[in-house]
Amino acid sequence: MDAQSYLRRIGYTGIIDGSAEVLAELQERHLQSVPYENLDILQGKPLSLVPKDIYRKIVERRRGGYCFELNALFGWLLRELHYDVTDCFARFWRDETDLPPKRRHHVLLVKIGDSRYLCDVGVGGVVPRRPLLLQEGLEQLQGGECYRLDRDDDFGWLLMERKDGEWSRLFSFTEERQLAKDFLMASYWCEHAPDSIFRSVKMLAIHTKDGRNSIADDEFRLFRKDGVHTFTPANESEYAEALSTYFGIVLHDESSK
Repeated sequence: MDAQSYLRRIGYTGIIDGSAEVLAELQERHLQSVPYENLDILQGKPLSLVPKDIYRKIVERRRGGYCFELNALFGWLLRELHYDVTDCFARFWRDETDLPPKRRHHVLLVKIGDSRYLCDVGVGGVVPRRPLLLQEGLEQLQGGECYRLDRDDDFGWLLMERKDGEWSRLFSFTEERQLAKDFLMASYWCEHAPDSIFRSVKMLAIHTKDGRNSIADDEFRLFRKDGVHTFTPANESEYAEALSTYFGIVLHDESSK
């Protein structure tokens, strides 16, 4: 495992000084380089949360993953770059009509001086592109998006997002430090449970400098400033080409790796 190879994977060539500014650049570059995707789960390929295995998948094979892979490896990179990182468990609230049944999201807290930041490169939808200062009630603008961190007696920190003037919960988390083994059960459930959404639909997303790309079923959706452009590949060849063009994913010869 080599941090410099990882930095090349996400296209970062700047200084490394342990600052909040560099942390923000690393997160943004990561979101624009490494896709969120669940293709291995849909294809019945077992996932591994062993750091070396995740490194081979994301850095060497230039694939993506989901939160338990992406944030685990990003946390490893940050530690290699001498950041103070705490792994935390989160409960995902977006699109839930009731209390989410379980905590199934991995997030990172990064301490720089007297400040702490919430970092997350493991969500496929609209999320903060840059770290959020862990400060209650502070509205933090990122382009056309706005986020806020609230406190709750039962659920700890609540990441709130503003949509059409209304605030809603994105996810909640507590500050208890988690070990790598603590995420195994939740990841296993996401991978194997019959009612896990990760087993039922394709979920791919990657940020771009001016928007993001995603897939809903087999429809490609390119979100840009001038609107949403959609198309559905006509055959497997066109699908493979679009997957490579818009997500950087090439699936051929996967069986031998």
